[in-house]
Amino acid sequence: MRYVAAYMLAVLGGNASPKASDVESILGSVGIDADAEKLKLVMTRLAGKTVPELIAEGSKGLVSISGGGAAPAAAAAPAAAAPAAEEKSKKKEEVKEESDDDMGFGLFD
Repeated sequence: MRYVAAYMLAVLGGNASPKASDVESILGSVGIDADAEKLKLVMTRLAGKTVPELIAEGSKGLVSISGGGAAPAAAAAPAAAAPAAEEKSKKKEEVKEESDDDMGFGLFD
């Protein structure tokens, strides 16, 4: 993901067709060493494609993600859903907030 992000940053910066060295320099500017094999694979797959084409290809995979399924059941039995909603709100009040400082990963890891 970091290689694709760096590639897109180069495109946004005005470089219509970034090279592997461009991606390496972007990653290096934030202290990340590029893996030559992974970078070569990414550059091969991105070769000759525009950013809108890449976004269109990636969007096809998002269509299959489900948005959930609990809403129809709750609509069928609103009286039964009300106590469950009250219980959830009580649990949320009891849950202590946790810090999201790092969440165990970095942006470019």
